[in-house]
Amino acid sequence: MPETLPSRVQQLYKETRPKSLGIADLGCSLGPNTLSTIRDIIKAIEFAHHREIPNQPLPEFSVFLNDLPQNDFNSIFKTLPDFHMELKRDTKNDDFPSIFIAACPGSFYGRLFPEKTIHFIYSSFSLHWLSKVPPALFDHQGKSINKGCISICSSSSEAVSSGECSPLAVSKAYYNQFKEDFSTFLRARSKEVVAAGRMVLLLLGREGYDHVDRGMCFTWELLARCVYITPPFWTRCLIHMVE
Repeated sequence: MPETLPSRVQQLYKETRPKSLGIADLGCSLGPNTLSTIRDIIKAIEFAHHREIPNQPLPEFSVFLNDLPQNDFNSIFKTLPDFHMELKRDTKNDDFPSIFIAACPGSFYGRLFPEKTIHFIYSSFSLHWLSKVPPALFDHQGKSINKGCISICSSSSEAVSSGECSPLAVSKAYYNQFKEDFSTFLRARSKEVVAAGRMVLLLLGREGYDHVDRGMCFTWELLARCVYITPPFWTRCLIHMVE
């Protein structure tokens, strides 16, 4: 769990002290990490509660697991009995909170929840996926401007000499799509999060401003040798986030 996550959750609880706490994991996927993160969030709030107001009952937790509709939510729900048993095992004095967990299928590039219902939003390594393949990757005839690449291809001297590198317009197309998507994401969350609510977003990034990062491109270049697809995938650097 990221080091900042417990502190952010505890700070939120200290400031708001709600009787019912809405938590959303956006891009939850499936597997052991999905509920382990929720468990860590609940434990962090329990710790803050017993430190701040130990004589008061614990808040209720409404947990929403979000991903695209084709995500296998049933696999997550099958692990819920073990999840509750583990939480109860770690609870002292039988002070076990009420936890309500539900799936919320849909794209997080749009509204997911009613207004002012979510206190804490967490998203881990999901926002590098764009809502769609950038339309600007294709010319007026519908042909790709990316010279046969399936992503932003390497700018190494070898790639440049062989004509297998992406033009700058490709990076600009991905960047513009990211700006549009991320703005849509923030507008939607601004409606759903309560006053003094918090978000922790972990994003895949790259070290420099250069539109090609070898560490990010290498996997896609290998995949391009096997199949031709255009993934809606974009990694951003710190400058992009500030902009």
